[in-house]
Parts: sequence; structure tokens; C-alpha cells
Amino acid sequence: MAFALLALAQVVGLLLVPLGLPGTWLQVAAIGVFAYVTRWGASGWTVFGVALLLAIVAEVIEFVLGGRFARKYGGSRRAGWGAILGGLIGAFVGIPIPVIGSVIGAFIGAFVGAAVLEMTKNPEMRGAMRVGWGAFLGRLAAVAMKSAVSIVIGVIAVFAALAMGAMAG
Repeated sequence: MAFALLALAQVVGLLLVPLGLPGTWLQVAAIGVFAYVTRWGASGWTVFGVALLLAIVAEVIEFVLGGRFARKYGGSRRAGWGAILGGLIGAFVGIPIPVIGSVIGAFIGAFVGAAVLEMTKNPEMRGAMRVGWGAFLGRLAAVAMKSAVSIVIGVIAVFAALAMGAMAG
């Protein structure tokens, strides 16, 4: 039963990530609970530590990727911060579409934040739109990267739990 719940938490976590919800943290918490409940031992806590480290790295990369892409597309440092803040505000405010409203809001927010703050430095609309597009692509890359990390965490958790069960049985 514990293994089934661990596997379910890994799948649910993976599904939450593209929605901008804390799926990787659900996955890590499930590994920790599984390690504790099953007395998984030192190797279980190692798996938990690796998953925790991966989740932290994914959060940091996700946080900065929109800004990096905005700058890659010709934006200023200000536009990079606009992409980051706009993405956060957009995800929080969202749009009134159930389930995916916060995701769409984060994409729009990154675009608008980067474009608007770029226009405070350089009022040329075309350049600002290019920078906004870069921020949008950065947000898309961040979701793809974090989803990939979520898959890695899930695979590590399930295979480690299966391996530990095989060794115990």
C-alpha cells in the first residue's frame, strides 16, 4: 500500500508541475514520508536528499529562466526582472479558466512584465515585443525543464522503492 501511494504521489506531482503548482515538492514529501513509514534506512534518506536537491535546483532554474531568455532576446536587466515578477504575478492572479488559468497567467505575465519594463528603458514597441516573446519562451523552457526534473524524481523514487523492496523480500 505504501508503494502504491508513493507511486501515485509521483504521478500527481508530475501532473501538477505544468500547472505551476508545487508538484516536485509533493514528490519529495512523498519520498520522505515513504522513507519514514517503511523504515527505508540510509539509502532511502539518500534518495530523499537527491530528490530534494533536484527540486531545489529546478526551482532556482525556473525562477531565473524567463529573465535569462528576455535578456537573450535583447532585453535589459530590468526586462529580465519584469519577466520574473510578471510571471509570478500572472501565476498568482491567473485568468478565469479552471485548472490552467494560473499557467496561462504566468506565460502572459512573463511576456507583459518583460515588455513593459523594457519599454521603460527603450520605448520602441517592436524591441519590447521581442523581449516579451523571449520571456514567454523562457517560461515555456522553465515548465519543460521542471517537468523533466519531476520525471527524474519520480523514476528515482519508484525504482529505488522497488529495489529496496526486492532486497527486503
